[in-house]
Amino acid sequence: MEANIEEIKEIIENEYRGNQTWFAEDIGINPSYLNEIINKRKSAKSNKLCLAIIKWCEIKKKNYKS
Repeated sequence: MEANIEEIKEIIENEYRGNQTWFAEDIGINPSYLNEIINKRKSAKSNKLCLAIIKWCEIKKKNYKS
């Protein structure tokens, strides 16, 4: 699975006032790991990140399938 970085940035901006750390902690991902993915120092092909976002979407009742 590959995460959509632009969608993640939008979620962080709209739901977490731009704070990557808050989002990372909320989905159970290390903030530095999330930052590396967002800044393209690590690949967005991360099952761990994608599964965490899917779980977050289900809890928040957000549509992640479109």
